[in-house]
Amino acid sequence: MKRAEQETAAEYTRRVLGQGGRARKSLGQNFLIDDDVLERIVREGMPEEDIPFVEIGPGPGGLTRIVAKRTTRLWAIELDRTKIEILQREFAGLPVTFLHADALQVKLADLWGEEKGWLVGNLPYYITNPLLMHFLEQKESLLGMTVMVQKEVAERMIASPGRKEYGILSIALQLSAEARRLFDVPPSAFWPQPKVTSTVLRLDIRPYPGFEVEHQSFFKVVRAAFAQRRKTLHNTLSKGLGIPKEEVVSVLLAAGINGELRAEDLSILDFQKIVRALNSEG
Repeated sequence: MKRAEQETAAEYTRRVLGQGGRARKSLGQNFLIDDDVLERIVREGMPEEDIPFVEIGPGPGGLTRIVAKRTTRLWAIELDRTKIEILQREFAGLPVTFLHADALQVKLADLWGEEKGWLVGNLPYYITNPLLMHFLEQKESLLGMTVMVQKEVAERMIASPGRKEYGILSIALQLSAEARRLFDVPPSAFWPQPKVTSTVLRLDIRPYPGFEVEHQSFFKVVRAAFAQRRKTLHNTLSKGLGIPKEEVVSVLLAAGINGELRAEDLSILDFQKIVRALNSEG
C-alpha cells in the first residue's frame, strides 16, 4: 500500500486495472481518477470520527485508499469478483474487509451490529434510486451518507415542492435526512468518461421535524398521488387509493387541501394532513 500512497489516482487506477480488472459497462462503472475530487469528497463529505464505514462499489479502490486512513473499520461492497481479488492484494494488512455481494442485499446491522455507521459511494447510475431507498430503510444503522450520483438525480433528491424534479425520491430522502449538495464533478474526473455531470451530496440522518403519521400509510398516499403526476389530486388519489372521487373530495376538504393541485405541489406536511383526514374518515 505504500506504493499506492505515492501514486496519483490516475496512476494507481491504471496499475490496478492492469492486473486484470476493467471498467464494466454492464455495472455502470466509471472510476474517479481526480485526486482533488477524491480528497474533497472525504474532507467535505465525511465525518472525522473513527466510526464504521461502508463503501459501495469501490472499483479499483481509488476512494478506498483515502477512507481507510481515517477508520479502523471499513467494509467495501463490490459485485465484480475480479476486482475483489485485486483489492484484497492491494490492501493486505489494512483494516478493510472486501465483500463480494450485491449492495441491494446488504444489511448494515450484519456488518457492525447495533452501532451507527456511515455509507460512502459513487452509486451506479442504473440502480441509484433502489440503492438509496434500500439504505434509507436502514437509517437506524446510519449516521449519514456521502454519495455521488448523476446530477439530475441529485436535483430530484433535494427538490422542493412546486418543482418538476420533486417526487417520491425527494420526499423519501428529506423525510429521513438533511441533504446538503457539496459540489459537481465533471466527466473529465472519471475513467472512462461518462456522458453526464455528477454531484456529491452529504446526507445527515435525522428524524423529520413534526412527522407524526404512520410511515406505511403516508407512503401509500404519496405513491398514489404521484402515480399520475400530471393529473389533479381528485383524480390520482381516487384511482391510486381505490376510493370514490366524492370521498376524495371530502377527505381533501377536511385536510384543507385544494383538490385541483397536483402531487408535486404538496409538502410533507400537506401529505400528513391527507393521511390524518383519511384516518378520520375511516
